[in-house]
Amino acid sequence: MYPYVTRQIFITRLKPFTMSRCHICESCCSCNFLIYLFALQANFRTMQRVSRLKKEMQLMASQPPPGISCWQNNDQMDDLRAQILGSASSPYEGGIFNLEIVVPERYPFEPPKIRFLTPIYHPNIDTAGRICLDILKLPPKGAWKPSLNISTVLTSIHLLMSEPNPDDPLMADISSEFKYNRQSFLENAKQWTLKHATQTKKDEKSNCLKENQSQVEEAVTKNAPVLRKRSACDSENGKKFCL
Repeated sequence: MYPYVTRQIFITRLKPFTMSRCHICESCCSCNFLIYLFALQANFRTMQRVSRLKKEMQLMASQPPPGISCWQNNDQMDDLRAQILGSASSPYEGGIFNLEIVVPERYPFEPPKIRFLTPIYHPNIDTAGRICLDILKLPPKGAWKPSLNISTVLTSIHLLMSEPNPDDPLMADISSEFKYNRQSFLENAKQWTLKHATQTKKDEKSNCLKENQSQVEEAVTKNAPVLRKRSACDSENGKKFCL
């Protein structure tokens, strides 16, 4: 089955297994040999997945899709985060939507698991952030292929935000509103975007105040020993200052 050299390599690496019997079937080394092969195959798949993900992340960093960014979360290759900017021609204009991407062990033979972290009013996205999109599912119900990648999926989600599919909804009431009362849908989607995905001026001011307050607190804590020393010297001799 294998060339002579390859068989010699297998035999050399299997020497530790031949010293003891298998605890399952009590054979000399056949089960251990299969376990070793499975471990090699799992390691190869892991290396293949990591290598592909690195290439995808490098490509997205050098040539990001319009309105989309993606990065690693806590330096973990299988846990990613993404941001999608709402298109100008949609009710999500001006919104910044965060997404979670979990890469399965069998990627690219299985699609990534993606969900919205930012609430969005959309017929194909439910309140938990789950997305109804064919390329996020395996055949025969879905259209995922190993030739697709994360950049392609995020681009398709960006397009789905601008062009909902009311015939395959996750939210039946929003789908019905999209079909029969489009103006009401647009108003509700804009309100959700302003509430959950847009940073208002009031929020910006509050963030600035928090930053300034934290900076002042840090300065006070750093200078606290000096201030206590000055006050002690002043109490002993009102005209003498200790620096």
